[in-house]
Amino acid sequence: MRTTTSKIASIAFMGLMLVGGLSACKGKKKAAEAAKPPSGETEVNVLCSGPEFFTDEKNFRANNLGESMDQATAKKKALSNARADMASAINTQVKSVIDNYVNSREMNNKEEIAERFEGLTREVVDQKLTGTRTICEKMMKVDGSGNYKCYVAIELSAQDLLAAYNERLSKDDKLKIDYDYEKFKETFDKEMEKMGK
Repeated sequence: MRTTTSKIASIAFMGLMLVGGLSACKGKKKAAEAAKPPSGETEVNVLCSGPEFFTDEKNFRANNLGESMDQATAKKKALSNARADMASAINTQVKSVIDNYVNSREMNNKEEIAERFEGLTREVVDQKLTGTRTICEKMMKVDGSGNYKCYVAIELSAQDLLAAYNERLSKDDKLKIDYDYEKFKETFDKEMEKMGK
């Protein structure tokens, strides 16, 4: 009797395991089907790209590529394209910081001050872009054409940019009257936090 009961229990347990295993396989199959791209489209994996290369609260980041018959030229193009993307992102971000900062302060001529801030932004960004750090670089040879394709991702510390911006603003006689570094830094940090989310 004991042997029959344990055989039945073993068979029942194995049956449950088999049903559970089949269910798991169906779930994986459905997940794989859901991840397939639509008909006629192929997913492209871009090197030096993805969430780990996005701007966050600590660093501005940008990535791009360059292609040329010459390896060095491909790299120069990639870095130039990435720096242009980064400059655009920084200018947009700092414009938002300036707008929020100027609007939160009691300043005499807000329009003139905002224009001066933005002018200084371009100077600082141009100066600081030379200090970007390459965080990813992949050189590929393109089949058929023999060209080289370089993928890069670069970053620039948000705090380094803020320090350079502070140094430049502090030297401007018209702006330093109304400029409050702590308030500006607070506004800058809040905007960077939003980008990190």
